[in-house]
Amino acid sequence: MPYAELSTVSHRVRLGAPLPFNVRDADRTLLLARGQQVESTEQLTALFERGALVDMAELRSPRDEIRQAARAELPRLWTDCLGRVAQTLLEPWSEGYAAALDEASAPVQALIERDPDLAIFHVLRQGHSADVAYGAQRSLQTAITGYLVAQRLAWDHAQCERAFKVMLTMNLSMLELQGRLARQAEPLSPDQREQLRSHPLRSVRLLEQAGIGDEVWLHAVLCHHEQEDGQGYPRGISEPGELASLARRADVYTSKLSARDARSAIAADLAGRQMFMQDPGHPMTAALVKEFGIYPPGCFVRLASGATGIVVRRGATITTPQVACLTDDQGQPLAQPQEVDTGLRPHAVTGVIGEGMVNLRLSLDRLAALVTA
Repeated sequence: MPYAELSTVSHRVRLGAPLPFNVRDADRTLLLARGQQVESTEQLTALFERGALVDMAELRSPRDEIRQAARAELPRLWTDCLGRVAQTLLEPWSEGYAAALDEASAPVQALIERDPDLAIFHVLRQGHSADVAYGAQRSLQTAITGYLVAQRLAWDHAQCERAFKVMLTMNLSMLELQGRLARQAEPLSPDQREQLRSHPLRSVRLLEQAGIGDEVWLHAVLCHHEQEDGQGYPRGISEPGELASLARRADVYTSKLSARDARSAIAADLAGRQMFMQDPGHPMTAALVKEFGIYPPGCFVRLASGATGIVVRRGATITTPQVACLTDDQGQPLAQPQEVDTGLRPHAVTGVIGEGMVNLRLSLDRLAALVTA
C-alpha cells in the first residue's frame, strides 16, 4: 500500500482543525487518527522530522469523497462541511485564509452538485443563533443560492466557484451586526446605518488584509449592493457587473426566507412572487425563481386533504413537488412520514405554511434524511 510523506501534503493540514486523514509513523504505526487535530506549528514540524506518513488511498479529494458517499451519509456531510466553512469564514486573520476558504468551500460545492434538492433544503431550513453565527449562516445561505443559480445560468465552473466565495465573504465585516439586527425590534441607529452603508468597503479591506488578490472577487464584494438604476451603495454606480448583480439578488431572496425576531420568514412561494414583481424580466431573477420554484425542498405545505407535509424534492412540474406527509388529514402526527403523489387531487398542495404553524418538533437531521430517503 503506497504512502506519502506528510510534509508533501502539508497544505491539507490546518492547525486546530480535524485532520482529513490518518497520520502514521515511519513504521506505519498510527500516530493521529483522522478527525484529531494538530494544535501547533511545533507539533507539525515534529511530525515532519520523524517522517510521518499518510496512506495515499486516504488522499482522495473532498469532491471525490462526496461523489462516492452513500446517500444516507449526505445529511451528516452537509452538517460537517457547513460547520467547517463557517469556522473558516470567521478567521480572516489566520494564515493562508484564501487557501483555507478554497479547501473548506470545495466540499460544499460538491454537495450542491451531488444533490441540488438537499442544497435548497439547507437554504430554507438552516437554524440560527445570535450574532456572528447568524451572520455566517446567512452568508452560507446566500452562497449556496448563488452557486445554484450560477449553474442554472450555465456559468463555467470557475465562475460558479468564484460566485460562491463572493457571496460567502461579501458581508465579512458585518457578520456580528447581522445577528444583532436579526434580534432588534427598534429602528436602525445612525451608527448602524453607517456600518451597513460602509460594509462593502470594509469587507474588501478585510479580504485584502487576508491575502485575497482576485480583483474580480474584490470588485463584486465592493459592488454587491449597487443597482442597475444607480440607487445602490456605496458608490451609486449603474454597472456593478454580473457577479455583483447575482450576489445582490441572491442576498435579497435569502433575506426574505430568513426569520428575524421582528418578523417571520416570508413563505417561499410569496418570496418568489415578490422577486418577480420587484425585478420583472431580469434573467438572473428568472433563473433564481425557476431554480427554487414556488414549493422548494424544505418548505412546509398544506395539502387539499388537510394534512401537513414538507417538500422533499422538486417535482415534474412546479405545482407538483414531492412531499412527505408529517400529519394525517386531522392534523395528528404520523409515526413515520409518508410520501404522497401531489399530482392526485386529495394530495394537491394548497399553499406554503410557516414553520410556526407546524406543531411538530423535528430535528434538522431528521428532516434532511427525508430528502435523501
